[in-house]
Amino acid sequence: MLLFEVLTRGCAIISTMFLIPNWLVSIVTFPGVIIHEFAHKIFCNITGVPVQKVRYWRLGNPAGYVIHDEPTHLYQTFFISIGPLIVNSLVAIALAYLSLHIQSSMTGRILLIWVAFAAGACAFPSDADARNVLKKGGLLLFPFFGLVWLANKLRYFYFDFLYSVLLLLIGFAVR
Repeated sequence: MLLFEVLTRGCAIISTMFLIPNWLVSIVTFPGVIIHEFAHKIFCNITGVPVQKVRYWRLGNPAGYVIHDEPTHLYQTFFISIGPLIVNSLVAIALAYLSLHIQSSMTGRILLIWVAFAAGACAFPSDADARNVLKKGGLLLFPFFGLVWLANKLRYFYFDFLYSVLLLLIGFAVR
């Protein structure tokens, strides 16, 4: 875990060179945060885990959250954690596709592309989600934890935005 802390601090220092203010990122990506939290709630419902409280979006940290009962099975924890990656990615691709294939004004198309971009940018599970999976699944799911942790650290270099652009390109390419 010491290596993770050193890398995290190093990424934070380097990222100050390319810093976009958090409040601006929060405003630009708020539709994606709403979809992300809704995905957590959907997967709580699908797996039978009761939800206590949902905050879909706010200015602050965290930008949104879902408070739910403790899952009793690993599959519940896994799917609740991975839900936003599935839902946000599919929404981003679908909206990018629709932006090119429906009759709409330029404003309507730009709106679809913005929400698609925001959804893709907010697709990755949080470090807390990954820790929950690791806690429940042990070493078996350490690779999952490592990939989510790495993706979240690469956010300092706007990896989440690059992932979102990739999803948009996939949506644009679908015939």
